Amino acid sequence: MSQAVATKKKINWAEEAWQLFLLALAVLAVHTFVAKPFYIPSGSMLPGLLVGDRLIVTKFPYGYSYLSPSFNVLPEMSGRLFGSLPERGDIVVIKSPIAKDDWIKRVIGLPGDTVQMKDGQLWLNGQPVPKLKVADTVMKVTPNSDCATMIDAQYRVITPDGAAECHLPTYRETLPGGRSYLVNDLANTPQDNTEAVIVPEGHVFLMGDNRDNSEDSRFAPELGGLGILPVENIVGRAEFTTFSLDGSTSFNPITWVTALRDRWFISLRD
Repeated sequence: MSQAVATKKKINWAEEAWQLFLLALAVLAVHTFVAKPFYIPSGSMLPGLLVGDRLIVTKFPYGYSYLSPSFNVLPEMSGRLFGSLPERGDIVVIKSPIAKDDWIKRVIGLPGDTVQMKDGQLWLNGQPVPKLKVADTVMKVTPNSDCATMIDAQYRVITPDGAAECHLPTYRETLPGGRSYLVNDLANTPQDNTEAVIVPEGHVFLMGDNRDNSEDSRFAPELGGLGILPVENIVGRAEFTTFSLDGSTSFNPITWVTALRDRWFISLRD
């Protein structure tokens, strides 16, 4: 009785390497031209975005610049390919002017706008932007959101069951055109009063929603801020959260679940 002898097919390592190269190229192309994930590393965009939020940033709404690739490999060039300006109120990821690392802020001023802060209120083109007090933002204290800075600590409370929370004074700001969002105003700080500045052509003025804990266009780059930023430094538009972690993950797989917050697929375009 004859027995078929199975022959083991040899692996073509060159072909496997080529397939992996094409896969990596496709991922880089998506990151460069379509969208990429982003992680919120700081509280500068509270109350809307928490430390540990993961979100999707689309690359194509404003076109492409020399900073669009996932790696900073292109020489500095002015302008954007298929470029368009963001709208006031858009949340954008940008490259910082010195280190060229990713930051996230809100677009406040467009070319030709006059932007100023007076006693903690935003003024745009000589008019105060409406700012209405709303209910405090109640934020659970977690390993990555400890509410322990000099400004935040005054709003930290202990609930009857012993849990720590941060109750942050919150306001609704409404830009010309009706775009509305929440901001925190926690203290009287130097950045609550600024000189009126006119946004030059090809630039944008950006601010964090956590107004007293944000280094943004109110600060010059040499002081750790963004200054009035060239449009070439815009990476893309923040669209929605995917999930969020409270910073309590460890090597224990159970914590990968317990650290999840209920912040799935929240639109950032409202």
